[in-house]
Amino acid sequence: YSDDEIDQIARWMQTYGLVLNDLHVSSGQNNIYYAVHDDAHRAGIELLKNRIQMAARLGTDVVVLHLPAEPDQDEKRKTYWIQVEKTMDKILPFIRERGIRIAFENLFPINHKTLEKALKMYLPEDVGICFDSGHGNIVGGGLEFLDKVKDRLIALHLNDNEGSSDQHKLIFTGTIDWERLAKIIGSSTYKKDHMTMELTIRYTGIDDENLFLRGAMESGLNFVRTIDAARKKTL
Repeated sequence: YSDDEIDQIARWMQTYGLVLNDLHVSSGQNNIYYAVHDDAHRAGIELLKNRIQMAARLGTDVVVLHLPAEPDQDEKRKTYWIQVEKTMDKILPFIRERGIRIAFENLFPINHKTLEKALKMYLPEDVGICFDSGHGNIVGGGLEFLDKVKDRLIALHLNDNEGSSDQHKLIFTGTIDWERLAKIIGSSTYKKDHMTMELTIRYTGIDDENLFLRGAMESGLNFVRTIDAARKKTL
């Protein structure tokens, strides 16, 4: 995004009273921050810097970033971490200057061990976890993983599914144990009042967009109340 485009988005947010909770960093075929090829690697770093700058301008303190599972082969795994570390060496001063933290997201195929390794490599002030409840439900063991790293939780992508595909359904309409998730979040380092839901109408069986949005708001508020209750029990 250019500076003019970011400024326009900022004006829209101000006009409509919107607050940015966190910003998801994108990547493409030719701009991947962990790419082996130099051109794609440099382009990935520049894209990451652009989104960090955008996040700071729009008033959030977290950018969400995918960190795929490390390769199985020793040589490829070594190269993978070299590229990640090269990027982080350039990015850490950049985020610190702007008061931004990086939240690595849990993905599928499962990347739990890779995330745990990354958390050991970097400070909590710089790097944390974004927990996607749908991804955790698909790969299995998502809540167990979150419970292990809840002291590094700084972003959420809340959505539900049946455990077989990434459906991004409304909260409480799939097979996720939301009561247990609320307890984990309630005892975690996530302290923001706002929570990000990542939803789509496609798999809900709801045809009316207004009904879908109303259901999203109601289910989101219900989950917030569940977390608030869990937080009070931990005090």
